[in-house]
Amino acid sequence: MENNKRVVITGMGIWSCLGTSLDEVRESLYNGKSGIVVDPVRQELGFRSPLTASVEKPDLKKKVSRSMRQFMSEEAQYAYCATEQALAQAGMTQEYIDAHEIGVLYGNDSTAKSTYDAVSKIYEYKSTQACGSGAIFQSMCSNTTQCLATLFRLKGINLTTSGACASGSHAIGLAYLLIKNGLQDCVIAGGAQEVNPECMGSFDGIQAFSTAHIDEPAKASRPFDKNRDGLVPSGGGATLIIESLESALARGAQPIAEIIGWGFSGNGDHISTPNVAGPQRSIELAIQSAGVAPTEIGYVNAHATSTHAGDGREAMAIANVFGDYKVPVTSTKSQTGHECWMAGASEAIYSILMMKNNFIAGNINFEEPDEETACINVIAKTQEAHFDMFLSNSFGFGGTNSTIIVKDFK
Repeated sequence: MENNKRVVITGMGIWSCLGTSLDEVRESLYNGKSGIVVDPVRQELGFRSPLTASVEKPDLKKKVSRSMRQFMSEEAQYAYCATEQALAQAGMTQEYIDAHEIGVLYGNDSTAKSTYDAVSKIYEYKSTQACGSGAIFQSMCSNTTQCLATLFRLKGINLTTSGACASGSHAIGLAYLLIKNGLQDCVIAGGAQEVNPECMGSFDGIQAFSTAHIDEPAKASRPFDKNRDGLVPSGGGATLIIESLESALARGAQPIAEIIGWGFSGNGDHISTPNVAGPQRSIELAIQSAGVAPTEIGYVNAHATSTHAGDGREAMAIANVFGDYKVPVTSTKSQTGHECWMAGASEAIYSILMMKNNFIAGNINFEEPDEETACINVIAKTQEAHFDMFLSNSFGFGGTNSTIIVKDFK
């Protein structure tokens, strides 16, 4: 069994607050558009912060049968839309899928609304039958992969990666590892995140969210900025079709980009407060895995969520690895807010869109660094720039870290 296969990306799909197509998202990134709004429902519920991303709800009535829709959580619907796009771009038909072993690895770490809705019906009607037949499936974190595997008739690996806000990145990394080592030829990988008050109430309760710019929502998410005061919740779905180069070429597909490295680590520290050593080790291991020099990396898409501790410690980790080389750094969360379980996958797509179109989207709302974030080169406004390799960080609660390195395929 060959254990050093080249791993390429042949298709991408996105359903986010920046748009529901690759073209829309590319334009939003370039123009510095924010997807953050004020949610009146959160205001009525007494949230400290009513800020959230505005993500269009899919209408699947013409695409998915009514009997199947009852099994789909909100995040599974986003994932379906993103996957449909990605398969189309990859030129991968259902006929091809039926004849091959295609896997699915998707990041997801909550189904709060589905669980809340089901349990509420039990209390309201004093009967468990009131939940409905779809409730058990919708309430499982693996619902997204369950639905994708069923709808697209996937017969390869079928697994949900549940690693907090690194979930989507871990899904990509695991797909890379399986394909590189010849265990799968093709994997549908990505991440999905529900966008509703039910899944974010507890975050609001621990004062994790920004409250400083409720009157100007577009200014609320401020990664690396001195005046950042918390994250803004977001979500949607993002899918990448990942396969061996041999698989892609055999079916006549044109690779978009190549995954060349994956690093991962655990902080071994506090459950919610990050440190510097864990993220730094993840970055170092990714670079080691890719077999490249730090100076070959033209752009870093940072995890930076707009929290004081997280952004500052990630900045120091980046600075420690890259040294005197001031690699361009931005966090696309300045535009999207924190897409949580989806973020690692969506940010890979955002970075590929930049790489293929020769620009770096500005880290909007970055006006002044603080003592910790001044050590890195944050790009505040969109720049025309050519780069052919990027590094993307994703970190999560419990100290889980994932870093992927992707290069252009020409």
